[in-house]
Amino acid sequence: MPHLFSPIKIKDIEFRNRIVVSPMCEYSSADGFADNWHLVHLGSRAVGGAALVITEAIAISPEGRISYADLGIYKDEHIGKLKEITDFIHQHGAIAGAQLAHAGRKASHDLPWNGGKQIASNQPHGWTTVAPSPVAFAEGDELPVELDKAGIAKVIADFKAATIRAVKAGFKVIELHAAHGYLLHQFYSPLSNKRTDEYGGSFDNRIRLLQEVIAAVQEVWPAGNPLFVRISATDWADEAGGWTVDDSIALANILKASGVDLIDTSTGGNVLAKIPLKPGYQVEFAEAVRTAGISTGAVGLITEAQQADEIIQSGKADMVFMARQLLRDPYFPLRAAHELGHEVTWPVQYDRARFRG
Repeated sequence: MPHLFSPIKIKDIEFRNRIVVSPMCEYSSADGFADNWHLVHLGSRAVGGAALVITEAIAISPEGRISYADLGIYKDEHIGKLKEITDFIHQHGAIAGAQLAHAGRKASHDLPWNGGKQIASNQPHGWTTVAPSPVAFAEGDELPVELDKAGIAKVIADFKAATIRAVKAGFKVIELHAAHGYLLHQFYSPLSNKRTDEYGGSFDNRIRLLQEVIAAVQEVWPAGNPLFVRISATDWADEAGGWTVDDSIALANILKASGVDLIDTSTGGNVLAKIPLKPGYQVEFAEAVRTAGISTGAVGLITEAQQADEIIQSGKADMVFMARQLLRDPYFPLRAAHELGHEVTWPVQYDRARFRG
């Protein structure tokens, strides 16, 4: 059996293979509500044979949205459609996961196909953003409001409330989004966190919010369900004093001791930086973080069956998270199994299209 198609059990949940649908923003919600676009988008990847289908970043609060069209889980009315989607995913042999997120200073943006720039707080679809410190992400952005203690407490409470709703919606995996320059990443990176209180300064202080969010989530998340955290393993700005892979390994040791099951290892997004793009360019970071003895997911320009299988076979990561490739080809897992000489179960409705010979 190809390593890519070997099952893996994490806590009480067994995944049929190592292929994960990585969170991908769809910018197709009104007031945070999922609709039939999300049902078809996420459901087709379950039909296509992935083991774990993770939603786009689901905002834990209205102000935590990247854009006004982001998926949300900040009110009970969001649960119904999400439950319909998770039921469909589970009916087709995959596991449904939710990525919970707060965009921090990278919130209040327009849609990518409209240019994607930040919308001013006094304009339609805009609002005031928050961050660990009043430091803007990009030139021309409004300065975010520095979170005070009450604001931090609200963020923690919002993550906890979102987790309760995720349980009711039927999700079996939660991933906390602490990467790509969003709020939790903004706190642990010294490039965006200039605080002098217990949430800033030292490494231990800068990771405090992430730890407190994890603890709050664990109070209401079923003990048998996996908890993932996505991090940016480097800011790609070592020379400027940014977050480094060594910091990520130190964090991984702490997260493992805190009960986190897997680190989805991405990079960048907190400051403008030159990133050396190439096939599998982030896999080395998953391999490095895995030295902490915690399971990892590899991401970043993974597009071929042999490439993905080698990542698992060589022990560089435990799961492969795929994004754009699964946008191009929702049925990549079925095709990959054929290319690797492995028989998998196809949906009966599609069996006549099975690869032969």
